[in-house]
Amino acid sequence: MSVFANLVEELADLLQPLFGASAAAAAIVLFTALVRLLVHPLSRAAARGQKARTALQPKIAELRKKHGRNPEKLQRAVLELHAEEKVSPLAGCLPGLLQVPAFFLLYHLFSSDTIGGRANELLDHQLLGAPLGERWADALEGGVFGGAGLVYAGLFLVVAGVAAFSYRLSKRMMAANPALPAGGEQVAGLGAVTKVMPFMSFFTLVTVAVVPLAAALYVVTSTTWSVVERAVLYR
Repeated sequence: MSVFANLVEELADLLQPLFGASAAAAAIVLFTALVRLLVHPLSRAAARGQKARTALQPKIAELRKKHGRNPEKLQRAVLELHAEEKVSPLAGCLPGLLQVPAFFLLYHLFSSDTIGGRANELLDHQLLGAPLGERWADALEGGVFGGAGLVYAGLFLVVAGVAAFSYRLSKRMMAANPALPAGGEQVAGLGAVTKVMPFMSFFTLVTVAVVPLAAALYVVTSTTWSVVERAVLYR
């Protein structure tokens, strides 16, 4: 935690001439971008894997016809097909999972009063007057149209816009690649998942509302990056 706190402080010092009192907030956005750049090769691999899995659907449909009455044999055959084609069914999860530690580091960093036995000086940093260690509920104490309240209103608008774009993108992608097995019968439970998936980005609004502002900045930046990246990689 101390090492990470020093990293944020050093980034904030570098950005101070450009962003003034909001330098720490800018440092968090920059840190998020650096994390996403490190994960980007995996995101590209995940996109290639998704396209490869889509290309395998006709073969999987044939396996369903052949082994439909023997679930265990069907499962083995599908796994063997993925191994033969060198396609990992879990590759798409890695980019998201590798970002979790960075999010929790920021969350704990801006939720702790002390770091390494010293007062946490990062809690003194602000974004346009909104303390980076406070949450939306704290901002509301100063009124919805107070300085901190307006900062959160701006974040909510950004998230809503990104979520709306992500919704349209997800609907378009699922329409282009419907996950249907042979015979046109949908896999049990897949229909519900398909209906919920386009709305997943809207859940980011809840996260932004309950975490410290610093962690909310990470979530907003990372979510925006993800949606733009997905639009480019899956076009």
